[in-house]
Amino acid sequence: MANNSDASGMENLAVFLTVFNEKSFRTAAIQLGLSPSTVSEKVSALERSLGARLFTRTTRSVRATEAGQALAERIAPLLTEVRAALNDVTTLQQDLRGTLKLNVTGAVMVDILPPLLDRFLSQHAQIRVELMVDDRLVDATLAGCDAGIRYGEHLAKDAIAVPIGPRIQRLALAASPAYLASRDRITHPTDLPEHNCIRLKFSSGALVPWDFSRNGQMLRVDPPGRLIIGVDGASAAIDFARNGNGIIATFENWLQPHFDAGDLLPVLPEWWSSFEGPWLYFSSRFMTAPLRAFVDFLREQEA
Repeated sequence: MANNSDASGMENLAVFLTVFNEKSFRTAAIQLGLSPSTVSEKVSALERSLGARLFTRTTRSVRATEAGQALAERIAPLLTEVRAALNDVTTLQQDLRGTLKLNVTGAVMVDILPPLLDRFLSQHAQIRVELMVDDRLVDATLAGCDAGIRYGEHLAKDAIAVPIGPRIQRLALAASPAYLASRDRITHPTDLPEHNCIRLKFSSGALVPWDFSRNGQMLRVDPPGRLIIGVDGASAAIDFARNGNGIIATFENWLQPHFDAGDLLPVLPEWWSSFEGPWLYFSSRFMTAPLRAFVDFLREQEA
């Protein structure tokens, strides 16, 4: 019969959750600074203690069983609260200490989050920040983070959300003056499939959609990409557009410096669609001291 031995203690649960998030014993071992055999032993000990198999292992993959999935969903917020309590113990006489761990989409790493963190860290010299940059839209709590940064349509259910950065952003199209001079004039989004287009792709395999709107009319165009680049390489994709390789669609705020410099020109600006800016979200009722300080900081920026 299963029993609550030391094998089901905090350390083994934390190791299990890391394997669950990474879907790999080897990757989890690297992240934890342990050997793969140690990670495997700790998960096996936990399975023996619980009397249940938590992962289905093959030579090529690690997949959580139904029991493993249920355990991860239950313990992730509990481990977050324990880490929060330990971090809060380090808070002495208003001298905030500890680590703020955020799971963020790469879209905020260009010009939204870095200046905010610069100011936040200058105010709290004893706080450390760890960023997990991931476009897979994983659950921040399950990933072992204090909070996540997402765009509105990707917020977790029942999440507490605080706005961060511009409230409205736009999907803008751009091409180099040389490219536009060499091709027929673009007058409508339906002209785009006839052009060289530079498409961005999520790690899931889905292409970033090209959505347009004008006077209440909504339109989605899916031109074949002459160049297809992962979203983590967005800066390189913009450089390809600057060098005359075609039309790119991405955040207007990323393209604005190039519009100002003249090395890119707006394409179909009257059709650019708007969307809600990013949010910091967290689902745990127990906030770490660093997270609480960051939320307060963001609300001061909005005031």
